[in-house]
Amino acid sequence: MSKRKKIFTVVTAVFTVLVILTVAIVGGIFGLFNKGNSLKYSPEQSTQTDSMLYGKRIIFLGSSVTYGYGALGDSFVDYLEYQDGVIPLKEAKSGTTLVDNGKNSYISRMKAIDTATAVDAFVCQLSTNDATKKKPLGKVSDSYSLDDFDTKTVIGAVEYIICYAKFTWNCPVIFYTNVKYDSDNYAKMVDALNELKSKWNIDVIDLWNNKSMQNVSDNDRKTYMIDEIHPTRRGYREWWTPVIRRQLEKYIN
Repeated sequence: MSKRKKIFTVVTAVFTVLVILTVAIVGGIFGLFNKGNSLKYSPEQSTQTDSMLYGKRIIFLGSSVTYGYGALGDSFVDYLEYQDGVIPLKEAKSGTTLVDNGKNSYISRMKAIDTATAVDAFVCQLSTNDATKKKPLGKVSDSYSLDDFDTKTVIGAVEYIICYAKFTWNCPVIFYTNVKYDSDNYAKMVDALNELKSKWNIDVIDLWNNKSMQNVSDNDRKTYMIDEIHPTRRGYREWWTPVIRRQLEKYIN
């Protein structure tokens, strides 16, 4: 590699890190000022429930919504841990995509998880980043073979993740979507996911088409979300987690 290329590579890497840090800092600042992120809504302040999910070991693969970007790093995963006694493996990194584009993509991070890990379920976020970054949707394949999926497309990446998870951990595979927001690209991803549900016999927690999830007051929404995509602590605790909990209890047990 030439000296010029080396310099360009280093500068690109530094710029990428700065962008990620900036996004994280901005999200943290907005989150701190939202009343929905007050201490009383934190997972540690949650009341434990007599849950069917107690002791279940679950992999959670995702990006900012699984991480808790708008909730000071807390997400529904953490509420399931504190309230339900779930034993989570939270593999979440903000800004990442289903489409395979490097070491931070869903696929690369999934493949870094120990294949010998005994789990009761594999839960994956249908990432909003693929829609925001306008990644190609792709088409549903006729194949069930891991080598046949075009992981440079959203559908191909989802099929790869489903196939890999099923055959690696031999457990229920569950995808969840965001609640509805203004995105035609994400709407198409949700439609494709529901098509894949039939092909692969997976379960989908479809918050996008959940009418009751859309029926919240404007005042509640102000403290439920920091933007149209990311929930606050209160949003996770009172709005998202109860729905996700009920679905997981149905799909895992």
